[in-house]
Amino acid sequence: MYLILDWDGTVTVRDTLWMLLERFGDREVFERMERALGTTLSHREVMETEMATITAPLADAVDFLVAETEVRRGFAEVATRFRPLVLSSGFHETIEPILAREGVAVEVVANRIEARPDGWRVHWLDDAPCPECGELCKRRSLPSDGEVVYVGDGYSDRCAALAAHRIFARGDLATYLASRGVPYERFDDFDELAAALT
Repeated sequence: MYLILDWDGTVTVRDTLWMLLERFGDREVFERMERALGTTLSHREVMETEMATITAPLADAVDFLVAETEVRRGFAEVATRFRPLVLSSGFHETIEPILAREGVAVEVVANRIEARPDGWRVHWLDDAPCPECGELCKRRSLPSDGEVVYVGDGYSDRCAALAAHRIFARGDLATYLASRGVPYERFDDFDELAAALT
């Protein structure tokens, strides 16, 4: 079994990219982009536009996240017990310092960010649209040789979750799956997840 965990809003209680945009970005652009996500704008367009409004040094952003980010209860225990893969549409540069703070070592597959003073630039891990959904998505980063258990909460998890054998969902992902009649299991923290996987 491969356990795949989304990062923002799944491992973390709040989406850390939203936290960065609220603290360092342009709130008006952020709100406008989020309303357009998946309707008139692609995930790529939204992410690149939102991140370009952040001009803060990366060190300041990381210090803020390390001080303010809360991870869900039971994460460290699940990481030790199940050796999950963190598969994120976020960034190594903002994820790894929080993992270090938590004392958790897991494999991370994510994008990169170039924190430029004229606006942050996204460097995509996979720059080709997914043949299933047409977006830059996580699906092609899933393991292909065994049972996949996917745990997520948001828009960027939709396509990858549909390719999994078992799905744990909350938030927007749960709403999306329910609307399509796709079975999933709800979770609120990683203690519940661990119990369900035992």
